[in-house]
Amino acid sequence: MRIEQVKDYLLQLQDSICAALADEDGSATFIEDEWQREEGGGGRSRVLTDGAVFEKAGVNFSHVRGGELPASASASRPELAGRSYEALGVSLVIHPHNPYVPTSHANVRFFVASKPGEEPIWWFGGGYDLTPYYANREDCVSWHRTAAAACAPFGEDVYPRFKAWCDDYFQLKHRGEPRGIGGLFFDDLNEWDFETSFAFMRSVGDSYIQAYRPIVQRNKSRPYGEREREFQLYRRGRYVEFNLVFDRGTLFGLQSGGRTEAILMSLPPLVRWEYNYSPPAGSPEEELTAFYLQDRDWLYEEDGVSIT
Repeated sequence: MRIEQVKDYLLQLQDSICAALADEDGSATFIEDEWQREEGGGGRSRVLTDGAVFEKAGVNFSHVRGGELPASASASRPELAGRSYEALGVSLVIHPHNPYVPTSHANVRFFVASKPGEEPIWWFGGGYDLTPYYANREDCVSWHRTAAAACAPFGEDVYPRFKAWCDDYFQLKHRGEPRGIGGLFFDDLNEWDFETSFAFMRSVGDSYIQAYRPIVQRNKSRPYGEREREFQLYRRGRYVEFNLVFDRGTLFGLQSGGRTEAILMSLPPLVRWEYNYSPPAGSPEEELTAFYLQDRDWLYEEDGVSIT
């Protein structure tokens, strides 16, 4: 187990993702904010705002230490309660201007929980997911194909398992609907040896920009009007609800005394709620929830035809 090796990779990943996003935006650049945490550790936050393509893009690296794991990290694993910990990760959320470009989220992370006289317990976690407002099959299929390709070297069961986990995790239970069209989600990953687990985390992290950038390129110049913008802001409300109520990363950061600005950088700059909204029948807005925000095997669906 080599924490510095993981840290070096995560810093490089933050650099490469920020470079790709800034290049795609072509107008704005990331501002950087380095911070320290009183209990131990710190991070490097980068935020791009009001660019030509991205209304807000946040890419955060953190490496924090603490004397006791917060409840959000030990709730499902009571044997970890009371252990000291180190947590490293890169987490990002991208909110584009154009409603035809989906919001996207990714994160990869590494935890070590220690107790005197016992072997440290380590695990990896992460994944990525896509939240469209005006979806299309090409984007959904290509997103999941890239995710499946990242998982393929590690076993035939890996993508289906972590795709299903993502579908289950990103649910707004009070709404009875998913946050988006999914992707990958994994946590507590230590079933393989360290080198294999670390290689898998790198495969997921490296594939994120390969999955997202082509979708941005296909849609960023599509014309839109006030109707599409209003719907985008309305649906962003769902994103806020999930992140503040259910997201384990947000809860971990707040419960561990993390830096609030870095934790809440995932929230969009503008959002709206409308009481009892219902999209018009047969509209693209209705299609989002009626067709796209459903449990689908996107590897086998393109233009309504199974891919063989």
